[in-house]
Amino acid sequence: MAESTLEELYRRPGFLIRRAQQIAVSLFLEESGALGTTNTQYGILMVLKHRPGTDQITLARLLGLDRSTTGMVLDKLEQTGLVKRRIATGDRRKRELVLTRAGARMLEQLAGPAQRAQSRVLSPFTAEERTAFLDLLEKFVGSFNGSTRVPLDKKPTARK
Repeated sequence: MAESTLEELYRRPGFLIRRAQQIAVSLFLEESGALGTTNTQYGILMVLKHRPGTDQITLARLLGLDRSTTGMVLDKLEQTGLVKRRIATGDRRKRELVLTRAGARMLEQLAGPAQRAQSRVLSPFTAEERTAFLDLLEKFVGSFNGSTRVPLDKKPTARK
């Protein structure tokens, strides 16, 4: 009886999603370990590469992160010299975030490990299953995104 109860737990979507996320993070850290960068830090660096000058609130929205976590991760990236805050042109009250040269180099170094981690995450699946898996995850996230405490906003408007 206890064993069947555990099986019910192990088949719960929330349990499986949490375990999948733990495994994905672990694989990223295994691949990028020597560089000492987390997957959240990698996400921030990627956003700043493609949207230099983004402010902290917009950055948090683009990654679906809460503001306090974003602030803590940015502080660490700034302390290690990978990200710089600067006064925004046109609004001296606003701070823009930009990659430093060291941040750009770190992103270049992370490209291979990040790709290997992604390949490992998807490795149990055939090519067709990979597409279906990612499509289903996108459908799930899209269906419930607006009901979360920190919704992902792929195209936030700049704050004025």
